[in-house]
Parts: sequence; structure tokens; C-alpha cells
Amino acid sequence: MEPLTPPIPILPIFFSMFLLIYLVAYYIVFRSWSPKYRPEASSCFISLAHGTPAVFLAIFAILKQSPHGFASPNTSSQSLVLDFSIAYFLMDLLHYLIFFPSDVLFIGHHLATLFVLFTCRYMVLHGAFAMLILLILAEITSACQNLWTLANVRRADVPSAAKLYRLLSPPFYTLYSVVRGFAGPLFVYKMVVFYSSGAADNVIPRWILVSWMIIIAVAISVSILWVSNLWLELYRERTAKVDKKVR
Repeated sequence: MEPLTPPIPILPIFFSMFLLIYLVAYYIVFRSWSPKYRPEASSCFISLAHGTPAVFLAIFAILKQSPHGFASPNTSSQSLVLDFSIAYFLMDLLHYLIFFPSDVLFIGHHLATLFVLFTCRYMVLHGAFAMLILLILAEITSACQNLWTLANVRRADVPSAAKLYRLLSPPFYTLYSVVRGFAGPLFVYKMVVFYSSGAADNVIPRWILVSWMIIIAVAISVSILWVSNLWLELYRERTAKVDKKVR
């Protein structure tokens, strides 16, 4: 049977890795960008370094666990993935506290996400199966979203960025809508049914379960609202272009 905890404390190593990636992005990769855009671009860069690798790591950790379920103990592989994501969110939280301290929504999102990941990893030592499924659903759009964000940042002054932004918008919005609007809520519903039955009360305190469900439900609701606004904006842009051609 796979050990339940990694043999070495890997979290500081992962955090140092994301810090280094951020610094490389800020001072080398985006050194020619305006200081106004470099912090956001660097944040996207570490998100790229986290998102897609986290999906594959999570899939591997889930497949390696047998049997698995919502109340299963965390395995070593799952704990490693949780540490990987905790380190990323800590680094990105530091980024927001330094450069965008007034962005309460993102700071609150990161703190809430860290609470869920940290309690799963270090307090209850159970439930990583559910957390990693949610991580996959959250990060499967990461690569597309970060490229879209970078293009959005520069579309006003770089024609190729504007073209990429227009090209990526419809498929990104569609994929995000499917994942966050349908797959995510369906999986969360299954979690609620299981945890509300009391089947995990002997390994995960009820107050932590309730906290998880509230945080996850709010996060998905905000995501749905966000992508809905993007669809409306795209519709307005396309409608405005059609009206302009007609005139």
C-alpha cells in the first residue's frame, strides 16, 4: 500500500520553485513589458507552470489510489499534489498582496482555496480524492485561460495579441462554461449528497465539511457569473460590429 505522507517536507521546495519562476517571468521573460502589465503577466506565468502539470499530477495520483472515495485517506501522491497547489496559491497570494492589495475578490478566493487545501492536507488527512477532482476541473482550462489573459492584457497595443484574444475567446468561454457550469456543479452535488449522509463524519469533522461545501459552492457560483459576463460582453461586441456594418 502507498504511504499516506511524502517522505520529505516538499511544500517549501515547491514554494521556492514558484517564487523562482515568478522572478524569472518578471525580470527576464516580461522585462520589455510595461511595469503596469508585468505583475499580471508574471502571475499568469506561474499559473501556467501550475495548472496543466497539476491536472496530470492529480490524474496520476487518483489512478494510483485503490480503492478511492470521498472519505478515503490521503495517499503520498495525493499529498504531493496538494502541496504543489498550496505552494502555487501561497505564491500567487503574495503577488496579490504586494501588487494588488485592494483586489479583495482574488485575495479572498486564494485564502478560501488555501483553507480547503490546507485542512485536507494537514488537518484531516482525508478527502484528497474529491479535492483533486475539483482541482482537475478548475485547472483543465488553465492553459487556455492564461493565454487568453495575456492576450487580453496586450490587445490594445499589439495587433497580434488582439487577434489571438478574438480567436481564443469563444472556445475558452465554451470550455469554461461546460466545466464550471455543468461538470463542476454535478460533482459538487455528489459530494454534498455523500458528506451530508454522515459517511465521512468519523474522519472529517462536520464543520470542516460544511466549510468546504460553502467555499466550493461560492467559488463555482462566482465562476459562472464571471463567464456569463464574458459571454454578454462578447455578444455586445459582435452585435456592435454587425450594426456598424449595416450602417
